[in-house]
Amino acid sequence: MECFPVVDLSKLNGEEKKPTMELIKDACENWGFFELVNHGISHELLDIVERLTKEHYKKFMEQRFKEMVASKGLEAVQSEINDLDWESTFFLRHLPISNMAEIPDLDEEYRNTMKEFAKELEKLAEKLLDLLCENLGLEQGYLKKAFYGSKGPTFGTKVSNYPPCPKPDLIKGLRAHTDAGGIILLFQDDKVSGLQLLKDGQWVDVPPMKHSIVINLGDQLEVISNGKYKSVMHRVIAQTDGTRMSIASFYNPGSDAVICPAPALVEEEAEKRQVYPKFVFEDYMKLYVGLKFEGKEPRFEAMKAVENMDPIASA
Repeated sequence: MECFPVVDLSKLNGEEKKPTMELIKDACENWGFFELVNHGISHELLDIVERLTKEHYKKFMEQRFKEMVASKGLEAVQSEINDLDWESTFFLRHLPISNMAEIPDLDEEYRNTMKEFAKELEKLAEKLLDLLCENLGLEQGYLKKAFYGSKGPTFGTKVSNYPPCPKPDLIKGLRAHTDAGGIILLFQDDKVSGLQLLKDGQWVDVPPMKHSIVINLGDQLEVISNGKYKSVMHRVIAQTDGTRMSIASFYNPGSDAVICPAPALVEEEAEKRQVYPKFVFEDYMKLYVGLKFEGKEPRFEAMKAVENMDPIASA
């Protein structure tokens, strides 16, 4: 098996720019994932985010999770659980309007740190989108504009902890899925592993690396690239010891953004049509909610059927 792609972003500034861009291109086309080092977010900030997230889990969420496990009798299950994930989560919304002030149990230091972290991730997401534009042969800013809609992109963070699980063979930390949105930036635990992606029919570990940011592509980038780039199935395997921290930030299109393959990437032969549908992102998300843990292809087909019925979508 090939090595998991690790991209040193600092190499974009010198003679190694070309091989680095090639590595990103290959990762987007063949993996749907890559890991970033020297990404510009300070190690000090990452260390504070990790410390405060783990403290918050211990103080406010660990007991709730244990009560949920007890109430559902999960420690004694004898057969595979297919409708539940072994994770403790909460969600932060940053754009277009933040909900940080409304989240209970966040002290001022944690709230301010997550705001600072979100600003750094937003800058990194936009930088990455322009690198993808360059590799795809699209004009700079094309992807950001495609995501914009009338109110700008949506951007939010899912903060997860995966506690030790007594039956990891029967309960997934997080069931296999592709991400619905745009570009995902993950700051994950560097000691407790568990994240895997599906490549060539095999589950491959995404290696924990200190201070790295893992990038993966969502369904919308597959559509806009007309299939050149792929969103891939991934999952989290629960572990028997150690609590795994996962902070996944989703830089997604605005709810009313119209998503379709970039015209420059659609083959111009008369017999061929674009492979992917045209739709409003919010409509895709409504469909995704019920079909998250199934393959993406039926979702694309369903949106194509809507497009064929809707003269506005196909205009």
